[in-house]
Amino acid sequence: MPKQTVKVYSTPTCVYCQKAKAFLKENKIDYEEINVAEDEEAREAMIEKTGQMGVPVIEIGDTIIVGFDKEAMKKALNLK
Repeated sequence: MPKQTVKVYSTPTCVYCQKAKAFLKENKIDYEEINVAEDEEAREAMIEKTGQMGVPVIEIGDTIIVGFDKEAMKKALNLK
């Protein structure tokens, strides 16, 4: 199975963003971090995809997860 791209839209002060990134690191999942506090274009793209401004938004392949939802992330990443 090809590796899915993982993007984490986050802000530096977001506690749940830190938890989501820690979870990905623990599971040795490479991800691209997108700081929506600084990157206005990325923020607009995130809002367009989700219809809201809350972070984290975790994009795993075609799956969009809003908030730190460990079970949804495990499912999207095929983790046990």
